[in-house]
Amino acid sequence: MAAPMELSCWGGDWGLPSLHPESLTVMAYAKFSGAPLRVNTINNSWRTPKANLPVLVSEDIVISQPAKILNFLRRQKYNADYDLSAKQGADTLAYVALLEEKLLPALLHTFWIEAENYCSVTKPWYASRIAFPLSLYLPGKMSREALNRILLTKGGPPLYSLTEVEAQIYRDAKECLNLLSKRLGTSQFFFGYTPTTLDAFVFGFLAPIYKVCFPRVQLQEHLKQLPNLCRFCDDILTCYFKLTVSGHSPAGQDTADANLQKLTQLVNKESNLIEKMDDSLRKSPQHPPRKLTTLKLAAGGEESSPMSRLSP
Repeated sequence: MAAPMELSCWGGDWGLPSLHPESLTVMAYAKFSGAPLRVNTINNSWRTPKANLPVLVSEDIVISQPAKILNFLRRQKYNADYDLSAKQGADTLAYVALLEEKLLPALLHTFWIEAENYCSVTKPWYASRIAFPLSLYLPGKMSREALNRILLTKGGPPLYSLTEVEAQIYRDAKECLNLLSKRLGTSQFFFGYTPTTLDAFVFGFLAPIYKVCFPRVQLQEHLKQLPNLCRFCDDILTCYFKLTVSGHSPAGQDTADANLQKLTQLVNKESNLIEKMDDSLRKSPQHPPRKLTTLKLAAGGEESSPMSRLSP
């Protein structure tokens, strides 16, 4: 009997099982190969390591980094590339290298460097999943690491300024997306009708760009002009993660509908109670409105209360 395997990774949102490209890549490959992983998405606790995710644990073996995790799964006979030819295997390596060289820098910039995206989406989302006080430090550390990684690979001559680097990485990323779109064509997956390692990597890189609602969407706009890549992401979410295009699983939608029904019933009960109270007040003896002025002052004080000032 195979040893139980547990994958620790960042969780998801916006209809994705994970927002983290590396975590998403491993999760997709496990689905493609049938690997029985128990997925442990980290939450607001200290028990799960936050660095170097995703992490695969099998008995006393601990593995990080997507390529190493996928190699380990292949050794356990969970091989999504079993039917590939030698040429297709070489093509896989070439396209994965292309993704990491051309698309990853723009992905990192979109999430971690673009100020508006980082402040309004990335930082609060990751901080909400990290225990205090680490939540005050770790997102900033991840942002600095992303910038260092970009500058290390793209910041040499002739690109010295950050503005020049930004322009170049987005040009490279759009070129990469165009090449992927051309390579995929009208096929369901990159090597036909069965998903492989390449599909897992492409999905892991593209799905966060495609789904996350950022205020600055330069790369997302270009991706949405390539409908076959968007269809590719939607098909994997629907077929392998049982998520609809809107991001809800059928069971999740049933739960949402049930909760909505309960909420509606509660609101109706409260409405009926308010109506009964109104009837009782109307039928009760009326008194002179001697404290009408006081009531007006109280209403004014309520409008200027701290709670009112906090509302938008």
